[in-house]
Amino acid sequence: MSPSVGAPRALADVYGRGVAVSARPALEAAVPASRHRTTRDALSARPVAIAADTPLICSAGGTDPALLAQLRDGGLPVGTDLREFRTEAEFAARVTEARLDGLLLAMEYPLPTSLCPDEDAVKTARLVGLLNNKASIGTLVSPRFQARRGVVSRADLAEAAPAGESWVLKAATDDAHGASLDVYLHRAGERVVLPLFADVLDEFVVEEYLDLLRNWGVQLYVGTDAVARLLAVTEQRVDETGVYVGGLFGTVTQPPADLLAECVAVTQRAADLGYRGLCSLDCARTADGRLVMLDLNFRITGGSVPLLALQSVRPDALDGPAESVKLVVATPLADLLAELRPALAAGGLLVTSGHDTARTDDRARQSTLQLLVYGDDPDDVSARRRALEAKVRR
Repeated sequence: MSPSVGAPRALADVYGRGVAVSARPALEAAVPASRHRTTRDALSARPVAIAADTPLICSAGGTDPALLAQLRDGGLPVGTDLREFRTEAEFAARVTEARLDGLLLAMEYPLPTSLCPDEDAVKTARLVGLLNNKASIGTLVSPRFQARRGVVSRADLAEAAPAGESWVLKAATDDAHGASLDVYLHRAGERVVLPLFADVLDEFVVEEYLDLLRNWGVQLYVGTDAVARLLAVTEQRVDETGVYVGGLFGTVTQPPADLLAECVAVTQRAADLGYRGLCSLDCARTADGRLVMLDLNFRITGGSVPLLALQSVRPDALDGPAESVKLVVATPLADLLAELRPALAAGGLLVTSGHDTARTDDRARQSTLQLLVYGDDPDDVSARRRALEAKVRR
């Protein structure tokens, strides 16, 4: 169950040639156009650092010259065929142009078939949506590794999620909106304040609230040979609401072999259905000793990009401690990079992606930068990561 020899370093190592990648969720019909626009665009730019010669349809916010220069200085295989868009219409145009160029589209989130027909896709929108549906754990994962959960309709939601009990609410939809439908955690006795998606969807997953001792992100991929392979195991850092805020890499506590074997088996089941690409399966050990699979993320994630980046420039660092961190500020991306230049020059810090909304028609003004802190001493790595986070809280 050790990570694969010859692990991928760039997108073509996973998807092969003749493929264009789009890592942007489609516009949600049920959610206001302005909501989560910034997140969707930033997701599209996340693979820029590992795109190499694979055509990548990405937001112009991720092609800031200062950002690209920093990525190249870090030795990363930066995309040489970046097909940027600044508006919703330009995004659709870039997808159409890729198809007209004879490229198959590897969509990380489902796009309408009117925009990308099945015959032009590496994996169909229906398959991508099905695999990322929060309800799919029930059909893909062995019952032994499932938390107690149920799929309920909107009409039955109030009865299935009472205020006096603890539970987790997840969206059950094939649309795979991507960060715009957050998981909602409720603790017994607190006031129930249902999230926006409770008003716009018809089905939901209500899952038991678990006391977690370990929270892993098992990173895998399926290449052109349709074989599921383990890439690495990461651990996840979450905030007080349970939202992912970064990962731990390298010197992590390994999951039991039977849980890893189930992760590979789940990914192979997806591969047999036609899935190709990277994926991250969120797993945990609970306080009462159970092993559970919490979420299936069949797409490029915040855990996979740093791993491919390190594999490209510092494969020796994969065995040492490393932590990812995301900085979000209301200043230009170039200014944030300039402020970080001394820390970057000191070493042990790698920029893995970024985005600046000022380069798009998004009316919000926000810059996002994702970095990986690595070294030999885990305490030093954590301290440097916290110092970076402190910069944006000043």
